[in-house]
Amino acid sequence: MFDSLSDRLGGVFDKLRGRGALKEQDVRDAMREVRIALLEADVALPVVRRFVDQVTEKAVGQSVLKSVTPGQQVVKIVNDALIEMLGGEETAELDLNAAPPVVIMMVGLQGSGKTTSTAKIARLLREKQGKKVLMASLDVNRPAAQEQLRVLGEQVGVATLPIIAGQQPTEIATRAMQSARLQAVDVLLLDTAGRLHVDTQLMDEMKAVAAISNPRETLLVVDSLTGQDAVNVAQSFAGEVDLTGVVLTRMDGDARGGAALSMRAVTGKPIKFAGTGEKMEALEVFHPSRVANRILGMGDIVSIVEKAAEAVKVEEAEALAKRMEQGKFDMNDLRMQLSQMQKMGGLGALAGMMPGMKKAKAAMQASGMDDRVLLRMDAIIGSMTPKERINPALLNAKRKIRVANGSGTNVQDVNKLLKMHQEMSKAMKQIKKMGGLKGLAAMFGKGGLDAAMPGLGGGLGGGGLGGGGMPGLGGPDLGKFLKK
Repeated sequence: MFDSLSDRLGGVFDKLRGRGALKEQDVRDAMREVRIALLEADVALPVVRRFVDQVTEKAVGQSVLKSVTPGQQVVKIVNDALIEMLGGEETAELDLNAAPPVVIMMVGLQGSGKTTSTAKIARLLREKQGKKVLMASLDVNRPAAQEQLRVLGEQVGVATLPIIAGQQPTEIATRAMQSARLQAVDVLLLDTAGRLHVDTQLMDEMKAVAAISNPRETLLVVDSLTGQDAVNVAQSFAGEVDLTGVVLTRMDGDARGGAALSMRAVTGKPIKFAGTGEKMEALEVFHPSRVANRILGMGDIVSIVEKAAEAVKVEEAEALAKRMEQGKFDMNDLRMQLSQMQKMGGLGALAGMMPGMKKAKAAMQASGMDDRVLLRMDAIIGSMTPKERINPALLNAKRKIRVANGSGTNVQDVNKLLKMHQEMSKAMKQIKKMGGLKGLAAMFGKGGLDAAMPGLGGGLGGGGLGGGGMPGLGGPDLGKFLKK
């Protein structure tokens, strides 16, 4: 979402960093470009004015202009101001500190992704916090809305309130509260009805439901692709309902990011979650500092480690680490790494979080490299026999043709994958010569191979995405793979 803004700001700051000393006019010229970049990103005008004035005031101070690295100092000031604009250093978490059942009421316009977000949050509470969750749909206007929530509930393993035809929202809310108490539910999620636009009937209905359920959290779901209109919707709801936070959906889209940057400043309500895809697991807790770092191209290593911790199974990681100690690495191990990268969001998502990877990500897009590369590599390995996966040396010319035909690729693609595996296998043998993982850790220090990421081998843990570490999934070998 923030790619365009990130590129524009990156260009501005590259100019500042390239100068040994800065004059006040240099900073003011740079801030003028920052202003234009934010306005083009659809950030609200009052927010832009406040932001630029605040940054300029700090950036033209003597402590900055006379510092050893004035360009870096200006970037830091902008980064700090961005974090403040997005909500501050502290992450706004759900307030569940109340006697159960704690009620979370979801509100928003029709088509904003409210029902899907309800199910995503329910899954998050169940899997990450171990809460017993119940969902209830109060949308009696949209056809099959209640059935949609029931189906999503089955997908995420969360119970939904049984549907009784003809009941009104207030009656459903009353029944949901009773059911939640009887079942000793920790959290009750109420999915209210949406409208095509904000109207009196919608607001009255939400107020009536709120009076019955006394929600601890009232989350407004807005579609970030609607740009500044999302901020206008948030203001309309905030004036009528006691909102406690915002959920921004479709943050993985190609919108310009203005809604996210303006939301907190205009409404005073924190962004608590960001929807990043259609899948039920595609929901992130909104961390202002991490988003600011991504916008300024500083990367988001913490999120990568968190994604790795979720994607990598402990047993698989330990098994691979043991094989690495022995200098072994076959096609099954490579396939495991491919699967883990896909679970972590694919090449594009990972490249977007790596520090200084903006240009590499752009190069990947320009060359047509995307997550289909991972799928094609997986298809090639899937077309091999179990013996061939264990011992790729068995693949002679005839077998390569069979594998290529079976995977819908060609022999050249098969050869590239085999070459990539060969390089990774050599790296594993080098690790063994160095004394295994312990020897490697001693060489690189504690931060060299993050303990949370052993399953990724050289692809990430050794800096492979940038090509600086062990030959791995993201290193130079992947760049060569399928590069036509």
